[in-house]
Amino acid sequence: MAMPYVAVASSSMAATPLLLPHLPATTAFRCSALPYIPPRLSASSNHFSGSRRFSSLEVRASSSEETSLNSEELFTDLKAKWDALENKSTVLLYGGGAIVAVWLSSVVVGAVNSVPLLPKIMELVGLGYTAWFVYRYLLFKTNRQELATDIEALKKKVRGAE
Repeated sequence: MAMPYVAVASSSMAATPLLLPHLPATTAFRCSALPYIPPRLSASSNHFSGSRRFSSLEVRASSSEETSLNSEELFTDLKAKWDALENKSTVLLYGGGAIVAVWLSSVVVGAVNSVPLLPKIMELVGLGYTAWFVYRYLLFKTNRQELATDIEALKKKVRGAE
């Protein structure tokens, strides 16, 4: 295929014409010295069949009667628990406070993230704390048992059993 060339004038003192190929408007301009090679469409390059490629993503339909969680039961259970609460205003206040705390922490993290070098320093601090936690609680069996007892004591304290 013969390419028509367009003469372009140089901006230097010596007016040297530069010949560039004239590309049609539909052709995408590539900034590469290598020629475009289209992909092969042979059967050997497609070694995964369509059925085997997504075999791990099987989805099976089930009827609504088979689900273990019934939405009506869920709503009646939540309504019963809400009606059993004595201090509804306190629960709403704590819930609203939790939402505000999440929003505020998001704002603080965004502000810290905008400071140069500070996010990398925070990543290093987090990495160091993670390494310390693994060494302190997860590496040895006795320390894992200590962590488990601490978690159980915290659960009892939160539930009010202690």
